[in-house]
Amino acid sequence: MNVKSTNFRMAGPYAIRTEQVDIPVGDGPPMGAYVARPTAPGPFPGVLVGMELFGVDADVRDVCDHLAGLGFVALAPDFHHRTAPGSALPRDAAGRERGFELLDLMTRSQLLSDVRAAMEHLHATGSEHVSMVGLSLGGHIAYLAATEFDLAAVAVFYGGWLPTTDISISRPEPTLSLTPRITGRVLFLVGEEDHVVPPAQQREIKDALREADIRHEMVVYPGIGHRFLHTDPAAAADAWHRVHALLTGTEG
Repeated sequence: MNVKSTNFRMAGPYAIRTEQVDIPVGDGPPMGAYVARPTAPGPFPGVLVGMELFGVDADVRDVCDHLAGLGFVALAPDFHHRTAPGSALPRDAAGRERGFELLDLMTRSQLLSDVRAAMEHLHATGSEHVSMVGLSLGGHIAYLAATEFDLAAVAVFYGGWLPTTDISISRPEPTLSLTPRITGRVLFLVGEEDHVVPPAQQREIKDALREADIRHEMVVYPGIGHRFLHTDPAAAADAWHRVHALLTGTEG
C-alpha cells in the first residue's frame, strides 16, 4: 500500500482523516482509492463506497467523509483505474458519455477482483467486518459484490441495470439473477420516479429479494427521481438514518 496524502477535519461525531492510497490488485498497476477514517483509536468497521459513473469525485468523497464521521473506515476504489485512472468526470452530457465509454470497458471478473482487493485492504488495516454502500453504478457493483463476497450488509442507492444485460458488468447473466447467492443484509433505496430504475424494475428487484429469502428492506421515496442523496435533503436524511442502522445492525 502506498499512501499519497493525508488531511484532517471534522465530519460528524468523529474527527476524521482522509488520504489517497494505492492498492495492489495483482493483474496490473495498483488501484487508487480514497480513504476516510476516524482519528480516534480503532478498530472500526470498514465500508466500501461504490462510485457513480463519473468516478471518485467530490460527491463520492463526501459520502466517505460522512461515513467516517459516523465511525467507519470508508474506502472508495477507483473502478476506472485500468482505463482512465484518477477520473472525476464533469456531471454533464460529455461527462456522462465518457463515463459510459469507460463503463463499457469494465468486466465483471476485473471488477470483482478490485472489490476483493479493497476488502483485503480494509481487513489488513484493522476492519474485521466490511460492508458496502453503492451509488447508482456503484449500487449495481455493491449488489454484485454481495453475491460474491461475505459482506455484512449492503446499502444500494438507486442501483441500475440489475435485471438486464445492458452493461458489461451485468453479463453473461443479469446480476439480479444471482440474488440467491447473497448472504448479508440488503437495503435498497430508490426514488419512485427514478428513470434509471423504473417502477417495473423496482418490482423485479423486490420480488427477487423476497423470493430468495434475503434479509432486506426496500424503500421507495415518493415523487422523487434519481440521485436523491445529493438533491433531496429530506430523503437523504431518512436514507442516512436507515444506512447507519443497517451498518450498525440496529435496523428494525
